[in-house]
Amino acid sequence: MNAEEILAKLVAFPTVVGTPNHAIVDWISSYCRSHGAMVTVLAGPEGDRANLFATIGPSQGRGYILSGHMDVVPAQEVGWTSDPFALRRDGTKLFGRGTSDMKGFLACALAALPVLARQGLRQPMHFAFSYDEEAGCRGAPHLLAALSGLCERPLGAIIGEPSRMQAVRAHKGKAAARLEVTGRSGHSSRPDLGLNAVHAMAGIVTQIVEYGRQLEGAALDLQFEPPYSTVQVGVMQGGQSVNIIPDRCVAEIELRAVPGVSPTALLEPIKAALIALGESGYEIAWRELATYPGLSLAKDSALSSLLADLTQQQVLPAVSYGTEAGLYQQAGIDAIICGPGDIGRAHKPDEYIETTELVACQSLIENLGARLAA
Repeated sequence: MNAEEILAKLVAFPTVVGTPNHAIVDWISSYCRSHGAMVTVLAGPEGDRANLFATIGPSQGRGYILSGHMDVVPAQEVGWTSDPFALRRDGTKLFGRGTSDMKGFLACALAALPVLARQGLRQPMHFAFSYDEEAGCRGAPHLLAALSGLCERPLGAIIGEPSRMQAVRAHKGKAAARLEVTGRSGHSSRPDLGLNAVHAMAGIVTQIVEYGRQLEGAALDLQFEPPYSTVQVGVMQGGQSVNIIPDRCVAEIELRAVPGVSPTALLEPIKAALIALGESGYEIAWRELATYPGLSLAKDSALSSLLADLTQQQVLPAVSYGTEAGLYQQAGIDAIICGPGDIGRAHKPDEYIETTELVACQSLIENLGARLAA
């Protein structure tokens, strides 16, 4: 099967983040085993989702990881001109949910597998395919926790997020949380008898906006746009009717931190403000939704030089989106981003990937395999 045929198979699995993924895991496992790969399926604590780890080449020795996620964002946006879960070709474009982000990379790795099997690798190549990356990298930590029992410490990890096949050395970290405030309802004519949860949350939001301004003058990393850590309120919901004192309000916030700054630590002042509100008669709840660290790979690292050589392009210093790469680096494994597709096409109707991008990615993987066979 070529990369386009494999991509059609992968897109047909509606692996929306937060839903069961055993069907795609079973198909990939069967395919990998049919080409001689050693496969381990790692069930997640959710019970209906799993990571997949496969090795081609010798079981011993240090090799490279090709890392990607099997989940996709929902495809409910208005504007799709064809079934999001049926690959459609139009000229050199292949349309479907996940084509760029990031089943295109998975398809290239799997299409290269028969070639890797014939190359006689002296060092292993590993496929690490995760679940629920789109929910804040929830699956990868479980895979990384088991990695020492699956292989020797890898020489590096290539995270195949869409970068138009130009390698990238850095991205920001992220933390997200849900804040909930519960007050006391009543008739709007007697606000003195109730506790308005929306008003209380508005006070917290005002503090968050001011905190964001303070972050602009804190740690700077000029590789990024903007060059500082950021925070925003992305969701705020509360109230039933204009004449009812709202007794509940929920807000969801996201913080993006420059590398070297803990995104979770940056959430602490906001959490403290919520706790302080709880001392004034309101009930409060705090739930962390997602967190992953930033990535910062040295410009002169061996992995950066390798990708510059393989792509014949200059390595980009940074991108604004996040990936699982920071988790690999946190685990002591050098990581870099490089994959087919464009992040600008992701998470929108008529997501697509170019056939030339698939060819370039598969070629890179096979050329890496040739080096491991030398």
